Amino acid sequence: MDVRNGMGLRPLGTSAAEFEQDLLSNLYYRRGTTVESASTQDAYETLALTVRDRLAERRVRTAAAHYAANPRWVYYLSAEYLLGKQLEQNMLYSGTDRIARIALQQLGLDPAEVEGLDVEPGLGNGGLGRLAACLLDAMATLDIPAVGYGIRYDFGIFKQDFQDGKQVERPDDWTFQGNPWEFPAPDDRQTVFFYGHTEVDEHGKKQWIPGEVVLGEPSHMLVPGHGTDTVNIVRLWRARGSSSSFDLSRFSAGQYAEAVDEAVHAENISKVLYPDDSTDSGRELRLKQQYFLVSCSLRDIIRRFRLRNSDWSDFPKKTVIQLNDTHPTLAIPELMRLLVDEEGLSWDLAWALCKQTFAYTCHTLLPEALETWAIGMFERLLPRHLEIIYRINEEFLAEVRDRFPGDVDRVRRMSLIQEEPERRVRMANLAVVGTQAVNGVAELHSDLLKETTLRDFAELWPAKFHNVTNGISPRRFIKLANPTLSSLITEALGSEAWINDLSLLSGLEPLADDAAFRSRWKAVKRANKERLGLGDPDSLTDVMIKRFHEYKRQQLKLLHIITQYHRIKQNPGQAYVPRTVLFAGKAAPAYHAAKHIIRLINAVAATIDADPAVSPYLKVVFPANYNVTLGSLIIPAADLSEQISMAGKEASGTGNMKLALNGALTIGTLDGANIEIRDRVGGDNFFLFGLDTPAALALRNGGDYSPRAYYEQDPELRHALDAILDGKFLGVGREVAESLLGWDEYLTLADYRSYVDAQDEVDVAWKDEEQWLRKSILNTARSGFFSADRTVRDYISEIWHVNPVQVKH
Repeated sequence: MDVRNGMGLRPLGTSAAEFEQDLLSNLYYRRGTTVESASTQDAYETLALTVRDRLAERRVRTAAAHYAANPRWVYYLSAEYLLGKQLEQNMLYSGTDRIARIALQQLGLDPAEVEGLDVEPGLGNGGLGRLAACLLDAMATLDIPAVGYGIRYDFGIFKQDFQDGKQVERPDDWTFQGNPWEFPAPDDRQTVFFYGHTEVDEHGKKQWIPGEVVLGEPSHMLVPGHGTDTVNIVRLWRARGSSSSFDLSRFSAGQYAEAVDEAVHAENISKVLYPDDSTDSGRELRLKQQYFLVSCSLRDIIRRFRLRNSDWSDFPKKTVIQLNDTHPTLAIPELMRLLVDEEGLSWDLAWALCKQTFAYTCHTLLPEALETWAIGMFERLLPRHLEIIYRINEEFLAEVRDRFPGDVDRVRRMSLIQEEPERRVRMANLAVVGTQAVNGVAELHSDLLKETTLRDFAELWPAKFHNVTNGISPRRFIKLANPTLSSLITEALGSEAWINDLSLLSGLEPLADDAAFRSRWKAVKRANKERLGLGDPDSLTDVMIKRFHEYKRQQLKLLHIITQYHRIKQNPGQAYVPRTVLFAGKAAPAYHAAKHIIRLINAVAATIDADPAVSPYLKVVFPANYNVTLGSLIIPAADLSEQISMAGKEASGTGNMKLALNGALTIGTLDGANIEIRDRVGGDNFFLFGLDTPAALALRNGGDYSPRAYYEQDPELRHALDAILDGKFLGVGREVAESLLGWDEYLTLADYRSYVDAQDEVDVAWKDEEQWLRKSILNTARSGFFSADRTVRDYISEIWHVNPVQVKH
């Protein structure tokens, strides 16, 4: 029997009884134990393998279909993927969620206990990684041939804990019990070089003589589509020492640490996500990580290309490589090195292929987030790549001078090399020069890229710039995260078709005026609050869940909380709207200003909780270690979504989309995707405040902004900041208040009064329960645009120009 295309494989069971037999088979033959002696961990691993088998069978057929079609592939390069737990999603996508739970019960096992052992992969941190995961999900759902490439971090970023209100970072040993979802492929190892020098060989060709050799060992995880048989993969690289990295002679001499020093040094590359870059060694490790990712991935992409192709002129016709922010930008000089040095192509042909192959997504407007690397470190670590970048820069600047003769300042700004105050490689400039398309991730963000951050490049190549507004997976963030609301929506719309076509949610709009439907909507929201279990389920649940950064302005939310605390203390007889304010998110380990804000939040929370006059009306909670799992509990319970960054600073945001989709009303500035959310849900269903982007930039850049003037003019603001300065909240937070009064980089005090007034409007709106429910329903009904499926379709039409490949059932 020929099973190479997957059509002749043994059919896997579709009934609960057949699934139970497959469970037992895997328990015996793959786990190596019996029902009588199996632990709950054995049960979980066996369940995962049994579900994985169903996806693996689809993967075989997907690979066969892709091989036959020889299509243009999307290769998505990202430093992080915030995938979330895999078991529940994979049971849904394989159609085994019901029969698997029945089979477990038949074996005397508690499905919730078994499923509770599933661990969230430590491969991502924030919105960048979650977007990458959502796009992979959407590509598979839309039958797009795609591979995600990343690093298999041993410890992820970190587990967050609190001690005395301070953030404490602990290792996230997510694979301590193993990872049943991955397929190791040690036979596909790639060789990665570092350090050394370059020299010219006898044929006049440049050669890189490396000083260190590291192996990249791949494994892959399955990325199934929903409602289709397509299963793509995300391929993850783990650093290994070379075969000579263990020094047996030193080991035999009792020098045990020295014997494995080379191997440990190599394996540090994939040890943690985003190593602390406050030291020279940390910065070098980050650069090594980035090169390790792209070197391994490009060699694998070339291997895949050669499976069906031999003519290099076809490479861009079969390959589009999407760079998710600047982290993978080293892929550009690395592909040039591979094509010129190893494949023998001419420079001009290699550069033409390179520029047709890559596309770049820019995720920021913050100058400090546009990566640059010191020339000295770069040259020491990657000497050949610096030579390649110098030549790219030389040819590029010649084009700039030809187009803009005599414009010395423009040449200086656009150069790939920053000359002052320190010579550095500008990765964003390299990413624009070496790609065929550049996109922002929200309409405002894309406009600002063209008008400010990358203005010179947009003037040179206007057709290169695009907007692709971010989106989220409706499967993950409403079907799985909010099953009761999903069931209500399915009942109301008559089918589950909306899960793969989120525009169908518009059918809920008429039901916003149906009192019976609003009552059921309210019951779902209350049940989700009870499931979350943090605060009074009848209170207004006010949520701010995001990475901690001063531009996101958690400190502004904190000032509002303190103001409300003072109001309740000063006027105890008033009928205040009860609120539960929920923060969640992590600060980078070396970002001390953000960590000071976290500590102050916890101190304010403790102070309020201990005050019997205030605590009935106001509660602040801060659950530790925010991730997809915790977010999936918080988002369905939220009534109010805090999207309060300084206008012109947030690229897009996706938390704002997840919360609106689940019926939360947004309070926010005209920043990032907030603008598009407000345009679609309606201004009456969105609480707007604050300076817009032109006004914020004018105030910030005008040179005469005085945060202290706002402090002097507003008694409530002054009272809030004085309370912090006077140590009223467990004696912490003085650094936060002094920063706001001294410089206030992100105009927190300038937006304070407008924000507090908007929060007063929230209180008024909350008191009209039926109108609030109506607004909540309309937020969900009008959020269909923000599906990751639409985002991928936009990438396809604007940038990738790829076609789906159907997989035979």
